[in-house]
Amino acid sequence: MNQSHAEQRHSHHMMPHKHHDHGAHTGHDKHAGHSPEIFQRRFFVCLALTLPVLYFAPSFQQWFGYQAVQFPGSGLVSPLLSIVIYGYGGWVFLRGAWIELHSKIGMMTLIALAITVAFTYSLAVSLGLEGEPFYWELATLVDVMLLGHWIEMASVQGASRALEHLANLTPAMAHRLASGQVEEVPVERLQTNDTLLVKPGEQVPIDGEVIEGASSVNEAFLTGESRPVNKQVGDEAVGGSVNGEGALTLRVIRTGEQTTLSQIMRLVEEAQSSRSQYQVLADQLAYWLTLIAIGVGALTFVVWLSIGPALTFAINRAVTVLVITCPHALGLAIPLVIVNATSLSARHGIIVRNREAFERARQIRAIAFDKTGTLTEGEFGVRHIFTDRLNETDALEIAASLETFSEHPLAAAIVQEAHARQLSLPGGSDFQAVAGKGVEGRVKGQFYRVGRPEWADELSLSTADPLKTALMTIAEGGESAIALMDETRLIALFGLADKVRVQARKAVDQLQKMGLQVVMITGDAETVAKTVAGELGIDRYYSRVLPQDKASLIRNLKSEMSVAFVGDGINDAPALLEANLALAIGAGTNVAIESADLVLIKSDPLDATYALKLAKATYAKMLQNLFWATGYNVIGIPLAAGVAYPLGILLSPAVGAIFMSISTVVVSINAMLLRRVKLGTSAPV
Repeated sequence: MNQSHAEQRHSHHMMPHKHHDHGAHTGHDKHAGHSPEIFQRRFFVCLALTLPVLYFAPSFQQWFGYQAVQFPGSGLVSPLLSIVIYGYGGWVFLRGAWIELHSKIGMMTLIALAITVAFTYSLAVSLGLEGEPFYWELATLVDVMLLGHWIEMASVQGASRALEHLANLTPAMAHRLASGQVEEVPVERLQTNDTLLVKPGEQVPIDGEVIEGASSVNEAFLTGESRPVNKQVGDEAVGGSVNGEGALTLRVIRTGEQTTLSQIMRLVEEAQSSRSQYQVLADQLAYWLTLIAIGVGALTFVVWLSIGPALTFAINRAVTVLVITCPHALGLAIPLVIVNATSLSARHGIIVRNREAFERARQIRAIAFDKTGTLTEGEFGVRHIFTDRLNETDALEIAASLETFSEHPLAAAIVQEAHARQLSLPGGSDFQAVAGKGVEGRVKGQFYRVGRPEWADELSLSTADPLKTALMTIAEGGESAIALMDETRLIALFGLADKVRVQARKAVDQLQKMGLQVVMITGDAETVAKTVAGELGIDRYYSRVLPQDKASLIRNLKSEMSVAFVGDGINDAPALLEANLALAIGAGTNVAIESADLVLIKSDPLDATYALKLAKATYAKMLQNLFWATGYNVIGIPLAAGVAYPLGILLSPAVGAIFMSISTVVVSINAMLLRRVKLGTSAPV
């Protein structure tokens, strides 16, 4: 069913949902000032320092049946190296915990608490307190957490640079006309009512009104309109659009933050700065696990201190609870899945930019596509040829011979069609471009014109009834018409339209089989939208959607159901940020890519189905891993606290470490199983 686009303008209240540092949440920036390189460097340094600690650990000597080399001061090796590991490797977690304490405690707090208690207690034992130190548990805990966070950050690194791409879109200099002279002026120095010259092929530097000249302007990046727009005196030209074959003289009408491009930049910036607080599942679990660890650890200490055999026993139990409650596996549960998911997706041409996409994908009920460049190629092709008194091949040969000299995109489509049919072009002479009209010249000695159908009316050329009917057919199909004329009459019409991608129909079919509603959004006219939607089997579409309305439209759709949006243009960036799940077609602009959760680098809409299947499968693996990483705590925590001590069952730190190791192995194997997911089928995973 056809629905008009949303009337409401883009408001300041976008769905908050940040695309900056993946670990950054509002008030919960656990990775502030960190980079993958920091974790990588600290991991390898600490790993090297851990090997001697493991070698001298009594538990390892007992398990593997060897006697460590003894020398004067050998007992200080583990304490001294552990001080370095705690201070150097643990610093990032201590700093992260400090930040969390000012907002909401989570993974960083839990890690910092566990390593601090283990370190302090172990050091106290080395200084004379009765008990067994936790040096090797401390060292391996720091190592695994550094590894996990390194993998985590590296897999989703890349703060958005969308605004930089937007800012670089317009030229730095403009040709300003003053006293009949042309002067080069920085764009930022332009003022309202300045007069500018825009030469053929140049970008329009700023929003202006045409006061002289005629041309066609490509506004696809800004408006989503796939066909070049003819500009004459009185029309507006938008900054960032590309001028076609004619020179234009513009009067500046908007400057600075008022320009269309600046407004789109503002929409992107607002959306990025107010994205929602999507807590990663591991952080949510860690939050509750931290509270449980602190609560149970404190309770354990108090209970055993009051009834237990000794102070050392009470401290030992409390420390064991804290250590076992922060399992190694929890630090790797999500990153290991992410690594496998990103590897699998890369093989299918999908780049994962935001891990939270996997969590949101399971709720998607509708997927909206921007038409131009996504469902269509963004390039024109010849759909129909109508002729009067000459055959189709001759008409194409004549038109292509003249259009070879033209730089207009529609002309290129006619020439491309002639080459595709392997026609030999006779060539032309006396070629002349008529700005805003078309081209004229001689082919085989005969004079012809190729250009806008309105040109024939302006020249009072006759048009046969079949071609009048053909012109209406072309208009009803939303196609662009190119007319071929001789000196007296209109002799052929070419219907050109944006070419639908080969895989688009298959993608729509698969998405509908997955139970998703497919929606098409376009800046094109109603006739164009209706034709493409009909060809693809899409029931719900919105036509003539302005750039600033796309985000509002997505917001309205979100009020009905969870929506994914697939786009490629600059004008799509705010809508991508607004959607529950953002997918960018990789052949599009960097702005769209930087605003997306997932990037389809092959520009194949069918990859959107693969992306959703992968995301849902990945989310399922995340849940499973979080269960395996934390589930054993249901048994482990009570045993570590000494609940079964009266029965003679006491969970020592060494046994707790084995629990953690088993949990880590299970999590790793489960993450690897993600590679068995079949994406190239129509059945939902």
